[in-house]
Amino acid sequence: MPELRKDPITGRWVIISTERGKRPSDFSREEVEIKGNGFCPFCYGNEAKTPPEILAYRANGGDPNTSGWTVRVVPNKFPALGIEGRLDRQGEGLFDKMNGIGAHEVIVETPEHNKNLADLSEKGIEDVLWAFRDRMLDLKKDRRFRYVLVFKNHGRAAGASLEHTHSQLIALPIVPKEILEQLNGARQYYEYKERCIYCDVIRQELESGTRVIAENEDFVTLSPYAPRFPFETWILPREHESVFENSPTHAFENLAKALKLLLTKTDQVLENPAFNLVLQSAPLQEPSSDYYHWHIEYMPRLTKVAGFEWGSGFYINPTPPEEAAKFLREAEVANPVHA
Repeated sequence: MPELRKDPITGRWVIISTERGKRPSDFSREEVEIKGNGFCPFCYGNEAKTPPEILAYRANGGDPNTSGWTVRVVPNKFPALGIEGRLDRQGEGLFDKMNGIGAHEVIVETPEHNKNLADLSEKGIEDVLWAFRDRMLDLKKDRRFRYVLVFKNHGRAAGASLEHTHSQLIALPIVPKEILEQLNGARQYYEYKERCIYCDVIRQELESGTRVIAENEDFVTLSPYAPRFPFETWILPREHESVFENSPTHAFENLAKALKLLLTKTDQVLENPAFNLVLQSAPLQEPSSDYYHWHIEYMPRLTKVAGFEWGSGFYINPTPPEEAAKFLREAEVANPVHA
């Protein structure tokens, strides 16, 4: 019998349709590969074909906007928001508006065109995470910005338009509704119990073990109790921290390990699916809080969101999270590359 499950953080209800249960092999796949015209602006030697870099890591030094980098951050050539200007908030009758001010950047994760994020070494993934942190810390200085969303679209079905593996970052002058829902739900729980709900979720999931996929010294990877999508997965820090960029230095190595393991397992079990990866952190101009807990959400594109979901706010998920966690937990993977 299908189940209604309420997400304890946001209050969102989802339908776990167990009668329509699907195994990993039962999902249809859209082509992940994005066919280009043979030219890639993110490859070595094409640095002049992108806007000037904002940040780059070069092991042996070198001039900006030249080859030799391992991770490179550039402004998006077709930004969703513009960096220049004032917000100019104003009302128009009962409507409110402001200028589309923000930052839109691309994090090129490797100069190697034929590698995906899952193919990188743990150190390579760690460098990508450091780039996220460095850019968030820098953008936090701009008082116009209230939130930075870091996300990755992998594959055409997930919204990627370029094949070369990359992530994106958008700084916004407002806090998105999805984040406000998380913040409000977590705050209400804290006011009632004086505990972080995410910390309680981690504690309970570790005790039961049914939805835990993997864990290491600093992070827990699990299937959430009320997932919107089949094989939706979260990575959460064990120690409480609401702000990603405030995470201790040692945590980035173990976060890279957790992310590498998750991507390797899902590529094996789900046969290299298209996916979206989102970093959820506290708003920029708020101090660290006792009630919110930053985390990463991984959502493979295995089903389509259609009229019922858009019209009702319900998500129909054909794979119970307990089964998804079991498939991923039991997936055997080769030892990850550390170099």
